[in-house]
Amino acid sequence: MPISTYTDAAGDAFRNIGDFASGLVTPTVRLGVTGLARSGKTVFITALVHNLIVGGRLPFFDAAAQGRLLRAYLEPQPDELVPRFEYEKHLADLTADPPRWPESTRRISQLRLTLEYASTKFWKRQLGRERLHIDIVDYPGEWLLDLPLLQLDYAAWSRAALEQARAPERKAASKDWHRALAVAKPADPADEAEAATLSDLFKAYLTAARSDQYTLSTLPPGRFLMPGDLEGSPALTFAPLDAKDAASFPRGSLWSLMERRYEAYKSYVVRPFFRDHFSRLDRQIVLIDVLAALNGGHAAVADLERAMTEILECYRTGANSLWSNLFAPRIDRIVLAATKADHLHHESHDRLEAILSLLTDKAMDRARYAGAEVKVLALAAVRATREGQAKRNGETLPCIVGYPLPGETIGRRTFDGNEAFAIFPGDLPADPQKALQGWQTEAGEMRFVRFRPPDPVALPSGGFAPFPNIRLDRAIQALIGDRLE
Repeated sequence: MPISTYTDAAGDAFRNIGDFASGLVTPTVRLGVTGLARSGKTVFITALVHNLIVGGRLPFFDAAAQGRLLRAYLEPQPDELVPRFEYEKHLADLTADPPRWPESTRRISQLRLTLEYASTKFWKRQLGRERLHIDIVDYPGEWLLDLPLLQLDYAAWSRAALEQARAPERKAASKDWHRALAVAKPADPADEAEAATLSDLFKAYLTAARSDQYTLSTLPPGRFLMPGDLEGSPALTFAPLDAKDAASFPRGSLWSLMERRYEAYKSYVVRPFFRDHFSRLDRQIVLIDVLAALNGGHAAVADLERAMTEILECYRTGANSLWSNLFAPRIDRIVLAATKADHLHHESHDRLEAILSLLTDKAMDRARYAGAEVKVLALAAVRATREGQAKRNGETLPCIVGYPLPGETIGRRTFDGNEAFAIFPGDLPADPQKALQGWQTEAGEMRFVRFRPPDPVALPSGGFAPFPNIRLDRAIQALIGDRLE
C-alpha cells in the first residue's frame, strides 16, 4: 500500500476526531447536495433554507408539523477555505420581477443553517431547546464521476474514453476531436500547442455531448465541464491519446506529457476533493433530472443509468457506530430525488419514482445491504406549475399550467416566456422498464417543456412567502428528521 494512503488515512482520522469533538457541544450534520448539471441543486438548497427560516408549511417534516421547530437561522461559514453558498443572491433571482432561475452550481460551496427545536424526549426537554447545525455542502455531480479515475492509469482511461466517444450517439459530437486525434503522434516530442488543441477539442466534445441535443451524462473528467477555480491550469490541459503500446513511448513525448498531467489531475484535484469534502459527509441527497434523459431517448437514459451507478457506488455508506464516527464516517441516509416533478401531472409522480428506482437499483441495493436508509422521491423544490384540466375532442385531459421559458416549443408554437399555457404532458409508462428502453407516446417521443419560476408572494412583514413545492418536506424529513427527535 502506498505511503500516501497511510498518511491520508491518518489525516482523515484526526480531522474526523476533531469534527466529532466539536459535535459534542452542538451536533452537526454534514449534508451533501449533488446532481448532474441542470438537476436543480441550487434551487433545492435555496428553497430548503428559505422554507425553514420563514416557517413554510411542511406537513410531512415532523419537527415543523408538530410545532417543535422553534427557529432556523444562518450562521457564519464554518470552513474558511470553502466558498459560501450565495443563498441571498439565489433567493433574489427567484423573487425578481420577472422571476428567474438561479445560476447553476459550478464549484463547491457550503452554508451553515442552525435549527433550534424542542426534543421529543422528556429529559432533553428539561434542559431547554436543542440546537443542530446543518452544514450544507453543494458540489457538482460531475466531480463525482472523477472518483473512479483513481483506479485507472492514463492508458486505461484513454482506452475507455475512446470507446465511449466512438459510440453511435457520440460520433457527431466527437468528430472534430477524432479528426485531430488521427494525426497526433503520441511518440513525437511534446508540443504545448498541440496538447492544448487536443485538450480544447476533447472538452468541446464533452460539452457538446452534454448539451440538450444529446443529454448524455457519463463524461469524466468532471472538472473539464465544471472547472471552478482551476480553469486554464495545466492540470486541466490533457486529453486521451490513441495508442496500442504505451510502454514504448519515451520521456518527453506527447504521451508522457499527457500522462503526467492526468496523474497530476488525480493527485491535486480528485484526491483532495475526496479527502477534504466527500469522505466527511453524513447525509446525501442526489438530484436527478430523469425527464431530461427521457427527452434524449434510449441512449441518454442508458447513459444516465451508467452515470448514477458510478456516482452512487462512490459513497461510503452504512450504519454508523462510535468507531466509524471517529475514524471513517459513513453516509447512513441517502435520498434520490427525481426533480422537476411539477412538469408532470401528479398522476405520473409514482411512475417517475418507479423509473428512478429502476435506474439506481443496483447501486442502492449495495447501500441498503451496508445498512444505509435509502428513499426515492419525485420532487420539485420550487413548483413552477399548477394543475388544471383541458378538453380535446370531447375528452377531459389532466394538464399542467405555467409559463414556458423563452424558446421552448410545442409543435409549431414557440413561447416567449410571458404567456401562461396549459399543457398535457402525457403519461409516463406504467412499466418503468419501457422508459429505460426508449419508450415513445403514440404521438411520438414525449417532450417535457421547461417553465420559469412562479411569481413570488410578498409578505406584509417583509420578505417573501415560501414557494410552493412538491415533497420538499418529505425530503427534509428523510434527511434530518431523526436528528430532531
